[in-house]
Amino acid sequence: MGYLKYLKETWNKQGKEFSELMNSRLIAWRKEPVMVRIEKPTRIDRARSLGYKAKPGFVIVRHKMARGGKQRPDIKGGRRTKASRQWLTLDKNYQQLSEERVSKRHPNCEVLGSYFLVDDGKHIWHEVILVDRDNPNVYMNKNTAWARDTKGKAYRGITSAARKSRGLRRKGTGSEKTRPSLGANKGRH
Repeated sequence: MGYLKYLKETWNKQGKEFSELMNSRLIAWRKEPVMVRIEKPTRIDRARSLGYKAKPGFVIVRHKMARGGKQRPDIKGGRRTKASRQWLTLDKNYQQLSEERVSKRHPNCEVLGSYFLVDDGKHIWHEVILVDRDNPNVYMNKNTAWARDTKGKAYRGITSAARKSRGLRRKGTGSEKTRPSLGANKGRH
């Protein structure tokens, strides 16, 4: 087996040495700005599985986002329908928001994919892989040639993280009401 398999196992195992390493990294990452362009991915196994290549035209950005905002303020007084639950059901997950914000900062690039790194009580970190539309290494490759003619994948909700939050990773039995969209299906019935 290749080295990526062992890297994946190490990441999933997360023993004592690994947690000490991540704690030291977190101390440094908390002091960094919200978006940091980095030379190589922190999780090379995950980046490679999403299509990353160590070539010009591929950009990695580590994004830090504040957690929270998924709960209503404490409900007091009155019997209202909105007081029946305190947790909010949000339309977008943290990963999708990270992709949108990174894409907005880098308008000449297109989002290839993203993956979770780590979270703590206040922040959550993702790494977003971008491809430069105008770089020959990108549009001459058959796996990333779509980036030349595509714009705003992150905003249109067609990245993998966005499709996951809308339930579009399933097909067939049990997911009849997810297509063409949740809103369209609600209006149809």
